[in-house]
Amino acid sequence: MNRTILCTISFCLVFGALFSQDRAYRLYTSKGKKTSFKKMVNELEEKDIILFGELHDNPVAHWLQLELAKHLHKTSPLLLGAEMIETDNQQVLNAYLDGEIDYAGLDSLARLWSNYKTDYAPLVNFARDNKLTFIGTNIPRKYASMVYRNGFGILDSLPPGEKKWIAPLPIPFDSTLTKYREILKMMGDHGSPELVMAQAIKDATMAHSILQNYKEGYIFLHLNGSFHSDDYQGILWYLRKQRPRLKYATISTVMQDDLGKLEEAYLGRADYIICVDSDMTSTY
Repeated sequence: MNRTILCTISFCLVFGALFSQDRAYRLYTSKGKKTSFKKMVNELEEKDIILFGELHDNPVAHWLQLELAKHLHKTSPLLLGAEMIETDNQQVLNAYLDGEIDYAGLDSLARLWSNYKTDYAPLVNFARDNKLTFIGTNIPRKYASMVYRNGFGILDSLPPGEKKWIAPLPIPFDSTLTKYREILKMMGDHGSPELVMAQAIKDATMAHSILQNYKEGYIFLHLNGSFHSDDYQGILWYLRKQRPRLKYATISTVMQDDLGKLEEAYLGRADYIICVDSDMTSTY
């Protein structure tokens, strides 16, 4: 047998066996009660918008994102979106989804994350193969950088053609939200009000992009870093401000040495908490 094929088969068997073991991950509710993937899917089928918070280098989160999309697609009209693709790259992404360009074209024309090929391409390809909409929701990074340096006011100077890539101005902003205060605490002397504003403009733009593309009767599954939706803040704060009557759900990803009980610090972080073994290999 070809050595490359043999190695590939061996890797898949080992990887599959890993995920079949209880210690790969455990799924908890907000209150710390163990639950199952099947039960979570059944409950999520009743939601309008799902914010799947990940750790960007965590293979379990990426695997479950794809599995969740597959299960939801069987029973519900599905829309997909992600923080990892910026709003001004949507035209290029659409060309890829429609088969007008291949991966090489997408890679050269869009600002893909360095781990796109391993961690996000499977879900984008799932959308392409099943003719699903996939929305790049995040603000182009140059505008977030402008806010980081100068605050929200700098966005007023953008020409109308560029303002379409961000949430409508002025941006609602609550600097007292605990996640924003946590940023300042984590950054210490490097923290600033403008740094928090840069986080908020990302949250606001992702929420705006989601709602711009949401369709009644569909489920919108959105991928984002956990920090953007943990504690029911970030993106969700902006979503609820604009469309409070929609049914939302959040998922967070955390890591622990012992999966037998969810640590107290993670209680209430999201509707569902994916608790991954700390020994899990990262994707980069």
